[in-house]
Amino acid sequence: MTALLFALLALLFLIGVPIAVALGMASSLVFLVDGQVSLIVLMQRMFNSVASFPLLAIPFFILAGKLMENGGISRRLIHLANVMFGRVTGGLAIVSIIACAFFAAISGSAAATTAAVGSLLIPAMIKKGYDKSFSTAVQAAGGTIGVMIPPSVPLVLYGVSAGVSISSLFIAGIIPGILVVVSLLILVYVISLRKGYGGGEKFTIMEFFKAFADAILAILMPVIILGGIYGGIFTPTEAAVVAVFYGLIVGVFIYKEIKLKDLIEIFSSSVVVSAVIMFIIAGASIFGYYLTRARVPREITEVVLGVTDNWIIALLIINVLLLFIGTFLETSAAIIILTPILVPIVSALGIDLVHFGIIMIFNLAIGFITPPVGLNLFIAANIAGTKFESLIKAIIPFIIIMILDILIISFIPSISLFLGGFMK
Repeated sequence: MTALLFALLALLFLIGVPIAVALGMASSLVFLVDGQVSLIVLMQRMFNSVASFPLLAIPFFILAGKLMENGGISRRLIHLANVMFGRVTGGLAIVSIIACAFFAAISGSAAATTAAVGSLLIPAMIKKGYDKSFSTAVQAAGGTIGVMIPPSVPLVLYGVSAGVSISSLFIAGIIPGILVVVSLLILVYVISLRKGYGGGEKFTIMEFFKAFADAILAILMPVIILGGIYGGIFTPTEAAVVAVFYGLIVGVFIYKEIKLKDLIEIFSSSVVVSAVIMFIIAGASIFGYYLTRARVPREITEVVLGVTDNWIIALLIINVLLLFIGTFLETSAAIIILTPILVPIVSALGIDLVHFGIIMIFNLAIGFITPPVGLNLFIAANIAGTKFESLIKAIIPFIIIMILDILIISFIPSISLFLGGFMK
């Protein structure tokens, strides 16, 4: 029956059935053939899987990102980053990475980060003489930071699936996220130096203070959200609600860049994105339910431990698996499907589940910039008006540097766990 499940799933993927529908349909058909579980029970499982307080953080963080994008917050952060770093070699590319880090500290979404920052900086880089493929690749790679630096929607999904504290995951993601940001900054600087991409105009100290004053409310947004979570003032879900409220007040009443008519589009687009993720969770829940009943995770654990009980070798194999899966499977679905399979393995090897959560999300994040799925590549290519295929060569250095980051994070657990242990 397990073989039938995976065969049906592969078939549905190949004929282009949406991931959420494929997961639910394949699992339901196998249960129907098996005849041991009522379809009513499956419906109850699907409903209960999304009726979760921690999962409420997902639609609220998505909405907060939309408000930030449309309310002038992202534009002010980009302008401040440009004032601070725009004049150095490869200035606009550096600004793109830093702006993505700012945006990531609020939105929690790779696609939203790529679209919000890229719509402003990709045309600016091309106009400044940067190669179109390089400009697009920089933005696509920078967009992956959206799920690395907390708050992160995939980290919420992993936390719920693995039964791990979301706050602990957010704390653990800070230093690894900074590591990726720094490595990308070094890479774009070296490439810009080699290709002769200059900086922008020099800014005076008065222009800096003016840009800083203009962006102060935007800067306070991630400070309030993350400070509130780490300070124990509110939970990640409550922080997401605070982010929405803050973004709404600033965008509508202070910056006055969001009109009442704009809210309809902002809310509706957020609902659509949230519904897709929740539908995937619901479909994957009965897939996971079957795997648990069939004891698939336990059998896989026994097979892996039969091959090696060395955590380094096992973790290297898991990293390769996650990188491979991330190239063709949507991140949310990959988390929901793989977490119940991989968590027993890493637990048996003595790997901390918070540390593994960071490893998993960072691996899957690379899937946003790897063909054939590569959602960030499609978004950035659409903004730049270029073909997806033309970006493959330009994105390779970014993929390599991020894989090196993952290896460092994987085999030096203290990078992920130090801050959480320090704050206890």
